[in-house]
Amino acid sequence: MIIFPNAKINIGLNVINRREDGYHNLETIFYPIKINDVLEVIEAGELSFESAGLEIPGRMEDNLCVKGYHLLKKDFDLPPVKIFLYKHIPIGAGLGGGSADAAFFIRLLNQKFNLGLTDEQMNGYARQLGADCAFFIQNKPVFAQGIGDELEPVDLDLSKYKLVLVKPPVHVSTAEAYRGVGPSVPEHSLKELIQLPVAEWKNHVKNDFEQSVFKNHPVIRGVKAALYEAGAIYASMSGSGAAVFGVFEEKISDFGIGISDLFIV
Repeated sequence: MIIFPNAKINIGLNVINRREDGYHNLETIFYPIKINDVLEVIEAGELSFESAGLEIPGRMEDNLCVKGYHLLKKDFDLPPVKIFLYKHIPIGAGLGGGSADAAFFIRLLNQKFNLGLTDEQMNGYARQLGADCAFFIQNKPVFAQGIGDELEPVDLDLSKYKLVLVKPPVHVSTAEAYRGVGPSVPEHSLKELIQLPVAEWKNHVKNDFEQSVFKNHPVIRGVKAALYEAGAIYASMSGSGAAVFGVFEEKISDFGIGISDLFIV
């Protein structure tokens, strides 16, 4: 059985405060986009994981799909499976590719083995694998709070626009991004600001990570500037980077900048 996990972008991101557990409370908008991995599961003699496409760092045991299998195995009599993942969503880009793979893997096992899990129950498993994993269970635009696991649906549809996403050839670690942020409570919540016309987002909707990340990685700042120069009505880094997206009112056929990955969705 095959499924196609998709990426997400963060439209705005405010780091509110540091929690006692060392994490940060934030608010952001998660929006699904049509950049996909390919995930296949077949019954096998033993559990295994194989990947192609982009190289996935780390050990098999640390892959979120493998962790998801063991998580569900505690509660269900699952047979061993072979997991095959074709990785297309850029890694370390702020696009949630690993979280998407994990959430879609839970959905796939639920369907393949008739586990009878509700969306709420799958959310519960997904949250144990990562803060934003639960988003990909329902996979619809949401206002996210807490550490990114408190989700509230929002009425947001960008289908009439063209999204251009660029992943420059740099990596930004989440720890690095957080080190450069001074948490603060915004004057206006993103839940309110997202209701503004998209053309007004440029002056109101911000990503708190950009200031320090742009300082350390000028190429990312350059991508955002190039998107605006190309006619974007709004552009932003997604999450803690390094991917940057632009919202265009018309299709863009040429984007003149040296880049690693370019997607038009």
